[in-house]
Amino acid sequence: MIEQKNEENYDVIVVGSGAAGIIAAIVAAREGKKVLLLEKLSKIASKLKATGGGRCNLTNTLSNEDFMARFGREGRFMQDALKAFDNKSLVTFMDEIGVETHAPDGFRIFPTSHSSATIIAGLQQEMIRLGVSLTCNQRATRLLATGNHIDGIKTQTDIFYAPNVIIATGGLGYPVLGAEGDGYNLASEVGHKVTELSPAMMPLKTKETWTKQCKADTLAKVELRVNLKKHKKLRAIGDLIFTNSGIRGPVVLDFAREVTPLLKKYGEVPLLLNLTKGKNEEQIREHFKKELAKEEISTVLQLLRTLLPQALCLELCRLGDIEADIKYKKLGGKKRDKLISLLAWTPLTISGHDGFKMAMITRGGISLKEINPKTMQSKIMDGLYFCGEIMNLDGPCGGYNLQWSFASGYLAGKLLKLA
Repeated sequence: MIEQKNEENYDVIVVGSGAAGIIAAIVAAREGKKVLLLEKLSKIASKLKATGGGRCNLTNTLSNEDFMARFGREGRFMQDALKAFDNKSLVTFMDEIGVETHAPDGFRIFPTSHSSATIIAGLQQEMIRLGVSLTCNQRATRLLATGNHIDGIKTQTDIFYAPNVIIATGGLGYPVLGAEGDGYNLASEVGHKVTELSPAMMPLKTKETWTKQCKADTLAKVELRVNLKKHKKLRAIGDLIFTNSGIRGPVVLDFAREVTPLLKKYGEVPLLLNLTKGKNEEQIREHFKKELAKEEISTVLQLLRTLLPQALCLELCRLGDIEADIKYKKLGGKKRDKLISLLAWTPLTISGHDGFKMAMITRGGISLKEINPKTMQSKIMDGLYFCGEIMNLDGPCGGYNLQWSFASGYLAGKLLKLA
């Protein structure tokens, strides 16, 4: 294929049309920059369209401090970006482009339409209004540079020139929506370090098969703990759903980011699950004592049903080698202890997952040590910027990752320098 040099020069080229890339393009254009947005797919914002099952949880109502804390050790890196563009700023921005938002549960913020299509339409219209040049079906293959200064981008068919390039290509999750790691390759070729990459925010598979008998119910306030000596501090609480092959639900999606790197290291990850909304063994015994005082409660199954759905109760009885229909008072002491221990902490072994094809986000990315948090500019290459999921920063469910994408994209587009 013959390579063509594009005669038109731009102030900035944005690579990737997800949330981070689009807002970077819009903000740069609002600052009077001549902007080119490159997208390798035939349409923009494919992953944004699928976010939250198409409902698009944009952000949440947490303070910046609490928001950063949910990202763990690396969270402080976001301080400048959130100061420039926090949840209130994002809501105002959406209102400016004609997208109304609300927080129906007082925490998660959605478009009132509960449709990502509304957001994409608003963003697209704003880019048209500002004169952002959009070129689809263009895969970026190499950064062009002279020394440590950016000159532009090479694609599979063209060369585009600009003194500033913003890479917003996302991670490896959902490759069917265009996530193939292009940005990591671009960055590493000019000297940037890419940390170990793991799929995150995804269902997990278990070694045990009894989970498929319990898939009809959602369990609230389940606590998950990693049962490995060096990693016992890893834990999470939230709603859990059993599946044919393992577990899913909000708490699993959040906890997967901790588990998948351990799976790579150990092959299997033993978990302990508290299924009784935080009750410990002593509290479970007290609960049983009160329930047994009722005339209608006498068997093991009847007693367990006061805490858990029947299908799960039956599986716990099988795990404890206990007859479900036997009267609880006829159980020997060891059997009672075993049952209560199982209720307080049910063992489950994570044995695998479906890889990046089912991962909503990627854990790992461009090393934060090589990026200026005040501008999102590379410390290695002048005129090179990063925003969104491509960086080594990922958060839980609840609008965290989209807010970070918008905030980092805003900062990159606002503070880029002209050579």
